[in-house]
Amino acid sequence: MDEIIFVVFAATHTKAEVSLLSARSKSVLTFSLQYAGGIGNGLKEAPKLMDFLDEPLPGVGTYEDFNTIDWVREKSKDRDRHREIASQSKESTWALMKSISDAFSGWLLMLFVGLMSGALAGGIDISAHWMTDLKEGVCLSAFWFNHEHCCWNSNENTFQERDKCPKWKSWAELIIGSNDGPFAYIMNYVMYVCWALLFSFLAVSLVRAFAPYACGSGIPEIKTILSGFIIRGYLGKWTLMIKTITLVLAVSSGLSLGKEGPLVHVACCCGNILCHLFTKYRKNEAKRREVLSAAAAVGVSVAFGAPIGGVLFSLEEVSYYFPLKTLWRSFFAALVAAFTLRSINPFGNSRLVLFYVEFHSPWHLVELVPFVLLGIFGGIWGAFFIRANIMWCRRRKTTRLGHYPVLEVLVVTAVTAVLAFPNSYTRMSTSELISELFNDCGLLDSSQLCNYANVSDIERGSNALPDRPASHDVYTAMWQLALALVFKMLITVVTFGMKVPSGLFIPSMAVGAIAGRLLGVGMEQLAYYHHDWVLFRGWCSPGADCITPGLYAMVGAAACLGGVTRMTVSLVVIMFELTGGLEYIVPLMAATMTSKWVADALGREGIYEAHIRLNGYPFLEPKEEFSHKTLAMDVMRPRRSDPPLSVITQDGMSVEEVETLITDTSYSGFPVVVSHESQRLVGFVLRRDLVISIENARQRQDGVVSTSQIFFTEYTPPQLPSSPSPLKLRGILDLSPFTVTDHTAMDIVVDIFRKLGLRQCLVTHNGRLLGIITKKDILKHMAQIANRDPDSILFN
Repeated sequence: MDEIIFVVFAATHTKAEVSLLSARSKSVLTFSLQYAGGIGNGLKEAPKLMDFLDEPLPGVGTYEDFNTIDWVREKSKDRDRHREIASQSKESTWALMKSISDAFSGWLLMLFVGLMSGALAGGIDISAHWMTDLKEGVCLSAFWFNHEHCCWNSNENTFQERDKCPKWKSWAELIIGSNDGPFAYIMNYVMYVCWALLFSFLAVSLVRAFAPYACGSGIPEIKTILSGFIIRGYLGKWTLMIKTITLVLAVSSGLSLGKEGPLVHVACCCGNILCHLFTKYRKNEAKRREVLSAAAAVGVSVAFGAPIGGVLFSLEEVSYYFPLKTLWRSFFAALVAAFTLRSINPFGNSRLVLFYVEFHSPWHLVELVPFVLLGIFGGIWGAFFIRANIMWCRRRKTTRLGHYPVLEVLVVTAVTAVLAFPNSYTRMSTSELISELFNDCGLLDSSQLCNYANVSDIERGSNALPDRPASHDVYTAMWQLALALVFKMLITVVTFGMKVPSGLFIPSMAVGAIAGRLLGVGMEQLAYYHHDWVLFRGWCSPGADCITPGLYAMVGAAACLGGVTRMTVSLVVIMFELTGGLEYIVPLMAATMTSKWVADALGREGIYEAHIRLNGYPFLEPKEEFSHKTLAMDVMRPRRSDPPLSVITQDGMSVEEVETLITDTSYSGFPVVVSHESQRLVGFVLRRDLVISIENARQRQDGVVSTSQIFFTEYTPPQLPSSPSPLKLRGILDLSPFTVTDHTAMDIVVDIFRKLGLRQCLVTHNGRLLGIITKKDILKHMAQIANRDPDSILFN
């Protein structure tokens, strides 16, 4: 019929007028001509009115900031798109090629994410090493070399002073010409503090001025985004650029933070930006979150050199929706990223692992007791740290302290630098400290930790050394490590959460590694002096190497990291990939599980979940059980004392009435019913889609005014001759909204929201609409049950 009318129009109008007739104009003309024919006959039923939304409008189907995506709708859109491509691929070769490229685009995107993230991580590692050493001195032959690289090619090194070479000059040597004496020490001290303050000031200033979202580790926000929340700009270009630069500055300043957590944020920024190259991912929020899940795995892969652990970390800790296809692509992307990082070789040791260990003696069954003790310590420390840090962060948010982020960062940096410089174990970078604590002492080690007594009396046929009595240097190192432990435990509480990029993996591992090394040396000396005890008699004879303090440090690091983050499987895999110590999986597993059990007994939340709750993000924790006997009618809106539910009828409201409803309310969507009397449900329409569609209709469809009727029906009912042009919006109506009855148990409703990723669910009784339950309603209900503030949830 439309084609016939268009031919009539073309025969009676000029060529220019015909060219101006668009698809939407034709639909309006169709209605006008059909309707004009019935003027003389009074009312006449109008045939089907073409939906002016047959062509997609820009903005329809998208989401506003701080809203949750509709997973069901997004997956349905992708399924329809895939079916259309599959059907078209049978029609022509070109369509078949497009189908193949569409299927391959996901793997190509993973390749780009891996390459970009690996390259950025390599640059961050190299820059951070150089700027960390810059606080203590500079290389005269090439200022861009760090201390280790500067002395690599020097032929003037001695075995006793292998870490010194003429090319590397401390700031005291450059300024006053000497590195000995109290004045030189003070000069080095002052320069160390000044460089630290400069780096931290630049970091916090750049974050505050250009990208406020670049602060913190980013993992709590990544978890929330992966659950379907929209935070615009959090994974944008500016955030990526500023986070990369300020991460180097923050790590180099000597603050008690790591770069591993923020690297997950950096990798997710890369994934989000590269998604815009492919239409399939640019226009579908659910598909984009599959890419971000893989990018999170890439972040851990480049942070630790642990591709398998990265995939498990994304699966266990970060991702909300992780299908099998995403698992394969995550593995591929992590592999590419690890290969890229290995090609750059930022550590200069031709190894991918961050802390390579090579222990020379096996562990014994009796040692599971101290390993479990380390697990208990890690759990207690994790629970203490989470409570103390959340308390400090809440104080920062609710007092004047939060108004001065730059001053806070400078004060914490100054305190950190002043207290860290006198102790060699806190002065060095945290990664270097962990590496030294993991080390198994050999003949070529010059560390104070390895300066045992009676070394000259030992047969030097092998690099492996038996247990020996501790010398004065070892006891001095133990005291320094004990002070470093207290310092790290306290300073990390106030550092994490400041307005600079700050990770928690490395500081937590440092606390556990120090505690483990202290316990390991204690066990070693106990075995040496009491090898005839029943405990040691079977496996610890004189002259044997039976206790490995470095192994205790490794187990302690895993225990403390597990206590803070509550990771289990992924943590064990990351640790053995990180160190190469595959045969020590059982001690790692024992300590990690003990740590989680103890920490869970003291507090159910990990650090990331605690920060999600502190910031009020709408996140339904999959690990949290809902055990209360409430029903859907107890949680739905409106309540008994509330005004009736705001609804739209399918064929009885004008444009002005709908616009007034939108203006007077702040809801993100409205149920569509047959009539106010019947309240029988037809579908659900989003507020954003309504606004965009009405604005577009006013601009592009002739005759649409405030008194125009809005229809959500398939056929347009008959109109009076004097009526303005109607507006049909069936194209934006969700005809299959998820519904439950008013007597559905709330634990079932919560499971539905978790597993389907719903943003709202309509409540009915005998087919009649009663109310609505949104994700915010569920979170508020759960907060009230847990005696928390329900109004703290950040949600539109």
